[in-house]
Amino acid sequence: MATKPSLPKGTRDFSPLEVERRDYIKSVITQNFKKYGFQAIETPSFENNSTLLGKYGEEGDRLIFKLLNSGDFLKKVKSEDYVAKDIQKLSLQITEKSLRYDLTVPFARYVVMHQNEIDFPFKRYQIQPVWRADRPQKGRYREFYQCDADVVGSKSLLQEIDFIHLYDDVFTDLKIEGVKIQVNNRKILSGIAEIIGATDQLIDFTVALDKLDKIGREGVEKEMLAKGISQKAIQQLSPVFETKGSFEEQLSILSDLLANSAIGKQGIEELQFIADAIQNMPLKSASLVLNITLARGLDYYTGCIFEVAAPDEVQLGSIGGGGRYDDLTSIFGMKDVSGVGISFGLDRIYLVLEQLDLFPESFAVVSKALFINFGDKEALYCMEAIHQLRANNIAVELYPDSAKMKKQMNYANKRNFPYVVLVGESELQAQKFTLKNMKTGEQNLVSLIELKNLLA
Repeated sequence: MATKPSLPKGTRDFSPLEVERRDYIKSVITQNFKKYGFQAIETPSFENNSTLLGKYGEEGDRLIFKLLNSGDFLKKVKSEDYVAKDIQKLSLQITEKSLRYDLTVPFARYVVMHQNEIDFPFKRYQIQPVWRADRPQKGRYREFYQCDADVVGSKSLLQEIDFIHLYDDVFTDLKIEGVKIQVNNRKILSGIAEIIGATDQLIDFTVALDKLDKIGREGVEKEMLAKGISQKAIQQLSPVFETKGSFEEQLSILSDLLANSAIGKQGIEELQFIADAIQNMPLKSASLVLNITLARGLDYYTGCIFEVAAPDEVQLGSIGGGGRYDDLTSIFGMKDVSGVGISFGLDRIYLVLEQLDLFPESFAVVSKALFINFGDKEALYCMEAIHQLRANNIAVELYPDSAKMKKQMNYANKRNFPYVVLVGESELQAQKFTLKNMKTGEQNLVSLIELKNLLA
């Protein structure tokens, strides 16, 4: 008995309509990437473990899909490690490569390897799939696309301002209103960690804080305690958890809280610079919001960070994010190269457009007309016309088999063809075509030139 086929958890098949819609989103994002001067690159789907591991923090490393070495992968395993079932040691011996977790670390590797060919500042965009061994849920998959844009080789905050407007332009073109571009600064988080005496536990602090929207304040405090952050330090975080108000009001509260932290004050100044610029160059569809509990758990962020929240009427997580990383390339031996980048979540943007019914209706139509097949002689006559129509960029098809008329018309209805073209004995003799409008039922006898004009 044949095994019933299935998909790995966290992966999906896409129908023709879904592919058309995904291509639409990618095309809008790509057009805007190019408008802002970004150039496309691509990197391999898998990288050496030395490239990926240790770059995303302990939690990120656990979510990386590792690939078994080809051939007899147990050959080089030490017997004592095998007997002891030491997973950590075994994994280092049986796997040398992993599927990429994101596009940013491979991009840093690319920059270092191609630094002599690159003109800095280098602006690149990349639209490719990534893989994470995460728990699948709505809007969260194990295989998904990221649409990234990054600038490396510039410390200017003008880049952050550009990225905020890039987000706004994309969501405006997709007709998504009510998007919130949340911002914070890792320097502010470093300042908070400093004043509560948790500087040495900054990574644990930010990883826990980043889960606030998922596990709530109580869950965050519990995780911080488990990581060794003292109860006294956690109590000092109350102003952070409770701060509300406008962008300016929150900055004012932070200024008082971080008055004795040099790095914290630097983060406030950077956010103030960005806020002032956006006020003078207002956004169209999105709004800029300060979220001082926003942390983004990845270790490499050092400055301004972004997270884009979907409109309120769509109950979904973030649909984009990114931030400043001051020295990511140093992990590959290239020091003092600052970068900043953002990402669009293609799959979640798809869900937003679907729920808000914002996809263009034209995606329901693939071809303009279906030629009905009445037999070999008629079909060959149709094929000659089809050849000429396609030469004029008109999408048309011939039903491949001389099936019953009802079956062919049902196929045309299911595929949403606007027209069908019928060629029988009388049309052959007249060297014409009967064009039927599938919506109105109207039929007209037309020449090839008239057919071309009507379908164009």
